[in-house]
Amino acid sequence: MTPDILAALEQAKRDKRPVVLATELPGGDQCLLPDPTAPAELNEAAQAVLLSDESGTHKIGGTDWFLHAYNPPLRLIVVGAVHIAQALVPFAAQCGFAVTVVDPRRSFASDERFPNVTISSEWPDEAMDAFKPDSRTAVVTLTHDPKLDDPALDRALKSNAFYIGALGSRRTHAARLKRLRELGHTDEAMARIRGPVGLNIEAVTAPEIGLSVIAEIVAVRRGAPLPPKTPA
Repeated sequence: MTPDILAALEQAKRDKRPVVLATELPGGDQCLLPDPTAPAELNEAAQAVLLSDESGTHKIGGTDWFLHAYNPPLRLIVVGAVHIAQALVPFAAQCGFAVTVVDPRRSFASDERFPNVTISSEWPDEAMDAFKPDSRTAVVTLTHDPKLDDPALDRALKSNAFYIGALGSRRTHAARLKRLRELGHTDEAMARIRGPVGLNIEAVTAPEIGLSVIAEIVAVRRGAPLPPKTPA
């Protein structure tokens, strides 16, 4: 690996930017992808490797390339230390997410209710500014309280978070979108919010809702087709 490629790789890690180190076989020439100067087929293969998180050898244009994915860690930011969060967190951890629960209400956000989980008691806007959600981050708001959910959603919409979900009925979500629109967010931007959050599996209990949420997060991460959600 040349010093320039090593430096670029280290910078990508610091920036939490997904990249692929492509090595031509057997020659050993290397480059970082995506790269606008690289063949389109090579960039497409790199994107597939990043999506699957699986490094391996690929034949591109008659040449073998070993594509090594360097992805930032998967993260889930849960706003609201509620019962649904207690059910969601273990599902997310088993799916490889580093989970942080954000809630300034200390009676909710306690180590007893969320053992072995990172907890932030900052206000959601401050917590989101510190966490800087990236393309490997999912954000879910669960409080039903606009004072907590709206600032988190505002910051999430300004970030590269790959998934944004908000708990609430369609009527609640419509009111939420109106408030976010008043903060300057466009309808196109707000379409990123999955609301009501979770796959429609007719979930009722907290574990069922937690399951529906993590299933939707995984579906979005893996690029599975999902129907659009529109408020009533």
